[in-house]
Amino acid sequence: MTYTFQPRGVCSRAMTVEVDDQGVIRDLQVVGGCNGNLQGISALVKGMKAEEAITRLKGINCGGRGTSCPDQFARGLEAAMAQK
Repeated sequence: MTYTFQPRGVCSRAMTVEVDDQGVIRDLQVVGGCNGNLQGISALVKGMKAEEAITRLKGINCGGRGTSCPDQFARGLEAAMAQK
């Protein structure tokens, strides 16, 4: 399953995640945001179970915004998994 969504309240403008039938993240692509940090996050979540990524990343705060790119990814991934 491939799911694309637009994060809110952060610098990144779009996120596309690919999750296989076993719930494992196969790919994450991010448009905009802090390129190096988001490449790192993408590399770390590949091969990780979606539920684990959600648990680890949901609630991370960036600069007092109440959210972050990792948090927005977790929330978008959570919504994608709910549709599955």
